[in-house]
Order: sequence, then structure tokens, then C-alpha cells
Amino acid sequence: MPSDLLLTHAFPPMGGGLARWMAEVARRYPAPGIVVSTGADPESQDVDATFPGDIDRLPLPPKQMRTLQGLLLWSRRAAVLARSHHTRFIWCGDIHHAGYPAKWTLERVGTPYGILVHGTDLLLLQHEIHRSALTRRTAAALLGAASVLVAVSEWIRGHCLTVLRELELDASADRVRFVPLGSDPDFFRPGVPTDAVRERYGLGDGRWILSLTQLAPDRGLDIVLRALTELNDTEADVRYAIVGTGEGRRELEALIAELGLGGRVRLLGGVPDADLPALYNLARVYVGVSGKSALSVEGFGIALAEAASSGRPVVAARSGGLPEAVQDGHTGLLVDAEHPEEVAEAIRRLLRDPGLADRFGAAGRREIERYYNWDRVAVDLAGIAASVTSEAGGEQPAPRDLERI
Repeated sequence: MPSDLLLTHAFPPMGGGLARWMAEVARRYPAPGIVVSTGADPESQDVDATFPGDIDRLPLPPKQMRTLQGLLLWSRRAAVLARSHHTRFIWCGDIHHAGYPAKWTLERVGTPYGILVHGTDLLLLQHEIHRSALTRRTAAALLGAASVLVAVSEWIRGHCLTVLRELELDASADRVRFVPLGSDPDFFRPGVPTDAVRERYGLGDGRWILSLTQLAPDRGLDIVLRALTELNDTEADVRYAIVGTGEGRRELEALIAELGLGGRVRLLGGVPDADLPALYNLARVYVGVSGKSALSVEGFGIALAEAASSGRPVVAARSGGLPEAVQDGHTGLLVDAEHPEEVAEAIRRLLRDPGLADRFGAAGRREIERYYNWDRVAVDLAGIAASVTSEAGGEQPAPRDLERI
């Protein structure tokens, strides 16, 4: 049977939410499975062996895949993979880069493709099409040739429809769909022992709140730090652990010093995935209050789902697609992230009412088990691929001579 193909520059052992999403799809895609085309990594051999399908790696690291030479090599390789595996459908892990080899393959082999839209990629594209006629033409070609676009939230789906209209492309309802993301309830679960990570990362006494995110200005970490200054008196023992890397670390360190929070905040940097379940369990409250900027937004918030899967109550911003990952007053609390005092009050409420926190955590866990999990995500994507190819009736562009690829 033909297998589908996933084109992505983000894939383990690379870290980050996008790489995790691509990995979970590859691991759980229904039979006959999905072939992954991605970049080289010196530590990939052991990782690749954990996947049920083929992981085909270009002789280029992910960054070089985005160059003109890299895209040409990737395009040729994608076409060969589609031909040799009798690929039914291609999924693109992003718009800007995977779209090029997908369109190349469509034109030469006839394999239709869909694009997974996660948020920031869409905002960047919208910004560029307003500034560059060439980018506008390229975007119109890549998006116009795609059989379907799949957003990670209803909010991103609406924004995607807006971009299609701006490009004067088909913006019919069935052309842009949304598949909410999720977590792995077997890996991220309540009851994971925390003593080892507490000792490993120097997380001593006190109650801890947690954020896992890129260290960047739009991720709301400065807001949480300012909220922490308001958690005094009965909350004076509250500590804040931040997991993540990024160019904003130095600015965060300066703000921590300015606010006098050196004894209450730990920047843990990047940590192995194996330590994450215990870190989520260590936290009394998970906080994710990313904002939206002109060029960046969180389309869903995978860490929110992981925290919920771990039985933790969450505090999240009313921004981008984050509200779709949290049921306000049921699995967590939504706040206006522009106001640190509102963030502080939500954290305080959960810390002062352990019963409420436990109910939110249990409800979040049930939602992960019921719907917001990677098994459902993979099945949804496979179903969309099947429906799109079925609707096409097999009438695909005539393949070109393989010698020309």
C-alpha cells in the first residue's frame, strides 16, 4: 500500500514544539504509515530507530535545507521518495520551506500535498507578502497548489482564511481545516516522582510554578516575573522555574536582577525530554502567557496540553490559539497577559485553593485522554489526506519524466 510523506526541517533530535509535533505524527500515523524527509543530525541514528516508518535524512543539517541549494536537493529527493514509495499524499511541516519540495513533487510526480500551519509561519508570510511582490507571487503559488491547509486552532484557521483572501486564492471552508494538537498521556502523566529532578536542577524548598517556552520577548516571561513580585505574604515561598533556551536569556537575567528575584527564579535552560514529566509534576501551577506580536504567536500551546496531561492546573493568556487549549474555569484560568496583577491573582487563586487546583488538573487530564492527544491528531491528519485524495478522484497532474527530476 502507498504511504504518505512528511516533509519537515524540524524533527528529533532537534527540540521544540514543532519537532515534537512532527515526531508524534510520524510515530502514530495509521498504517501503512508515513515516510519522513528531514535533515541530517549527528545524533539521529538512535532516534530514528524508535520510529516505525522510514526516516530519510538529507546530507544537510536543517539550516542548510532552507538555502536555495538545499531546497533544490530536498525537492529532488522528495520527488524520488514519492515515486519509490508510491506516495498517496504529502504533508508539509511548514509553509516557507517544505512547500517548495512539495510543489516540485506535485508538478513532476503528481502527488498532492497539504500544509500544516502553526501560527508564526503564517504571520511571517503575511508580513512579507505586504512588503514583497516576489514573496506574494511565491506564496500564492505554494498555497494555491496545496490541496488543503490544516491549522492547529480555530484562531489560526481564521487567520489563514484571511491570508488566502489577501492573495485572491480559494478560501472555501473545506480547504482550510483545523486539527487541535495534544499530548502523550502515557508519557506526561500525574504521579511521576520529582525528587531526582528537584536535586538535579537545584529546585529546593517552596512551591514552584513552571513555564516551558522559548526565551523570547513575546513569550510573556517578563509578565510572569512581574506577577511574581506581587506574590508575597502567604505566597512568599513561591518559586518560578523556566525551561527553555533562546536569545532573550540575557535580558531575562537582567530583569530578574532588577526585580530582586534572584533567589526565587531558576532558568533551567534546555532539559532532556525524559525530565519533563517530573518537572511538570513538581509544579503547583503551569503558566503560559505568550502574547501576540506582529511576527509571532502561539497557535495552540503544546506545553499547556503537556501540563494538563500531567494533571496540573494552567494559567494561560487570552492570546492567539492558547484559549483553545484551556477551558476557562474548568481546566485552568485565562488571563489578560498585559496585566501582571491579573496573572498574579490567577496564580494566587490556585495556590490558595488546592481543591480547585486539583479539580482543574483532573479535568485537564480527562480532556487529554478524551480528545487532546497525539493518537487523535495522527488519525485526523490521515483522514484528511484520505478524504482529499478521494475527492480528487485520482485526477492528478501527469507525472513528468523521472530523468528530469
